[in-house]
Amino acid sequence: MNSIVLMAEVLTDPELRRTPDNQSSIASFLVQFAGGRSEDAPYRIKVVGWNNLADEIMEKYHKGDQVVVEGRLRLDVVDRGTYKEKRTELVAQRVHGFGSGGSTATAPISSASAPAKTSSRTAASNPPAAQTNVVPMANTYVPVASPVADAPDYDDIPF
Repeated sequence: MNSIVLMAEVLTDPELRRTPDNQSSIASFLVQFAGGRSEDAPYRIKVVGWNNLADEIMEKYHKGDQVVVEGRLRLDVVDRGTYKEKRTELVAQRVHGFGSGGSTATAPISSASAPAKTSSRTAASNPPAAQTNVVPMANTYVPVASPVADAPDYDDIPF
């Protein structure tokens, strides 16, 4: 399953475009997030939102905002004649602001999979349909053993 949740800073103000038939709107913006190690440069990726989500992104998010983006990764290959360029983008399904804004933009869910509206008191006991396949972290606990003096040093094994 292709799914990603990314916490990042918005680097550019979102741009809104329309498809040639003027049926769909597309918002795109660039985000930046920390590298895997402290000495790594920050990574940047283009985020794309469609239709109602695109309109909400344009209204709510601006350069410098901190966001959490839920979506899927897409890889495009562009033929440049002498070489092929690979471009990665994140197709957003939800965008959550945090910090001072705290707003959320969400792509529409089809009516077949949309959960019924409930009061806030019963919402905790009825998770949304998108979260029903989440595995609780308690089932993935692995105890860490303390080092043993007689244990072999695997760092000295040549490969």
